This record gives sequence, C-alpha cells and structure tokens, in this order.
Amino acid sequence: MYRKILHCDINNFYASVEVLHHPKLGAYPVAVGGSAEERHGIILAKNYIAKPFGIQVGMALWQAKERCKDLIIVPPDYPKYQKFSALFREILSEYSDYVEPFGLDESWVDVTDICGKPDAARLLADEIRERVKKELGLTISIGVSYNKIFAKLGSDIKKPDATTVISPTNFKKVVWGLSASDLLGVGRSAGKRLASSGINTIGDIANADAACLEHIFGKWGLHLYTYANGLDTSPVKPSSYEREIKSVGNSTTCPRDLENSNDAHIVFYNLAESVCERMREIGMMAKTVQISLRDTDLRTFERQAVLSKPSVVAAELTDTALLLLKKNYNWKLPLRSIGIRGMNLVPFEQTPQISMFEDDNKRVRTENLEFTIDGIRRRFGYLSVQRLLMYSGGKLGKLDAKSSNIIHPVGFS
Repeated sequence: MYRKILHCDINNFYASVEVLHHPKLGAYPVAVGGSAEERHGIILAKNYIAKPFGIQVGMALWQAKERCKDLIIVPPDYPKYQKFSALFREILSEYSDYVEPFGLDESWVDVTDICGKPDAARLLADEIRERVKKELGLTISIGVSYNKIFAKLGSDIKKPDATTVISPTNFKKVVWGLSASDLLGVGRSAGKRLASSGINTIGDIANADAACLEHIFGKWGLHLYTYANGLDTSPVKPSSYEREIKSVGNSTTCPRDLENSNDAHIVFYNLAESVCERMREIGMMAKTVQISLRDTDLRTFERQAVLSKPSVVAAELTDTALLLLKKNYNWKLPLRSIGIRGMNLVPFEQTPQISMFEDDNKRVRTENLEFTIDGIRRRFGYLSVQRLLMYSGGKLGKLDAKSSNIIHPVGFS
C-alpha cells in the first residue's frame, strides 16, 4: 500500500495574517516588509492582489513601490505569526501523530493509517482546508501524494485554497513538465547549472543519467534524480521529534554599506558573538565557519573554511570569517549585508587535541570569560557588556546582532 502524505501550506502567510487583523486592507495590494530606515527593506510576503504587479518575495521595497505605487507595506509581527503557526499545527495534530514542520507556514502530515480508501486522503485534505479557513480565517493549499517531495510540489501547483493529488499513476503527467526549479532542492544557482547542461524540466532531471547528475552536484545530484522519479522514501517525522541542530548562524542588512574589511570586521564580530552565545547555550562547538555576502547589486555568495579545532570563541570565528572575505572578495562593490554561521557542530565536552604551538590554557580562559559574559547578559541584558571594537564603527558598532536594532554599547577589552 502506498503512503498517504499531505503537505499543507498556508497561502501568503504573513500577509494573510495581517489582512485578517486589518480587514480594510483586504481590498488593496498588501505586502509585509522590513524596515527601509534600518535597510531591512525587502518584501517578506504579499497578498494575491499584489501578485499581478510583479511583486516578488525578496524584492527591495523601492522596487516594489515602483511596480505598484498603491502598495501598502506593513511591518512584520513575528509573535503573531508564531501564534497562528502553533494553532495551525494543533489542527493538523488532531489527524496524525506524524506532523513535520517545514517553516512556520508549512507542514507534512502522514495520514496513511487513517486513509485506507483510494480517495480518502483527498477528502481529508479538503476537510482540513475547510477547518483552517473556518477556525483560523486563513486559506491553505494541500498537496496529496505518496512521498514528501511530490506532496510539497502539489501544494505549490494550485493556489490559493486548493487540493492537488499526485499519484504513482499520474505523476509523470503532472510533474515532469514543470520547471526544474520547482523541485525541492533546486535553487537559483542549481537551476542555472542544470540549464547549462540542457536540463530544464523535472522530467529532464528524471531522464538524465544519474552519474551525470552526480558529477555536477555530487551526492545531491543523486537525491535530485530520486526526487524527480518519485522514489523518495524519507519518512514524515513524528510530532515529538526534535530536529538535530546542524548549524547556528546570524546575518544582517547593515545600517550603511560596508566599504572595506575594517567595516566587515566590526559586523562579523558582532554577529559571531551572538552565534557563539547560542552555541554555548546548546553545548555545541563549530568545526566549520561559513560566511554569506550580498553586494549592492544584490548578488549573493557563500564561502566556508574548516577551523584548526572546534571553537565557540567569537574571536576565532571572526578571524576565519575575515580570512575568507579577504581571499574571496575584491571590494569592487560595497557589501549591503553579511552573515556568519558555525557549522558541523560537535558537543562542547568533546575535548580537542592539545596543541604544541598554541596556549591552550589561554584558550580555556577565553572560553570561561565568554561563558561569564553570557551570564552577565542574561541577568542584566545583552547591552550590559560590549566590546570596545564596537566604538570604532559608528552605526556599525551600534548594531544589536540579537535583535537587529540599533543600540548603544558599553565596551570591554
């Protein structure tokens, strides 16, 4: 018997919640966007009235206003969205113990045990859509399929407020003609690489030589081949499942463009402090550091490097981030935003090998100092202790990496 998996996706989640709370907005093009004043000025979500104007998620606010002068932009309210997300999952949990979130507004649900008849899963999906509409005032789209990948694809095919069934007998007709970029795991960069090899649709991926895909993407290419052919067997995680934390990161759109490595140093250090504090909180250390950069033309790329030993020290992550920046960026354009991430995490109690060439006692003292600072900040607030470095950067030195607000630091050396 084939599995019965639903992928439930709330339509235009942020914008729909805002319109629900402000009904008068329902007749206008509406978008949820960051703060233009703090340069977090991008579109996070939009309603369907805004869609015909070409408003896209990730578009700069000024670009969106150029396309639609009547666009109403409201600021995001994440606690409100988290509340609705929890209510959404409560409804789904009434149908199955296997509800796996995929962001705030999407979840997979395995309903195999309660859907024995052929059409039962589709009828159940319709019932869930009506319940969410009635109880939360939101519309959702649901994909029904025998694997997670096609269920996710189904929820994207027809919106808003629709159910789409992708079965073992119809998937080639429904799926294979879609763009390769519609397949989960194919982003913009991967799409370009596929297109350069003449692979433009999901059907092209399915009919490609698996070894060729592996050559282009490594092991991930084999995953794409499996996905496109409907062979994915990954289970829906139970509601009680705690996802393993594989990385901890932070990024920010800066108060002003970064013009040189000194500017980047200040922001990297600020971000690294919040990343390391979070890693210490969960008892993990990073073996790898990754940086992400976005220039003023909104081009983005990432680079990473392995640390000499696992670390939870902000200075060490920052130094590695700066080396990556200097090696890979030529500063032909200023940077608009940057990020830093600790990856390949290992437990903190895993003692690293003692080095003959480094002062390990000093390193331990530094770690202990940062743990102490964590305690001070928890008691007196994040702003109670800051590094003197932050005084040298003007607005950059007043960036609160914990909340992306502008702060006034108190320094320590």
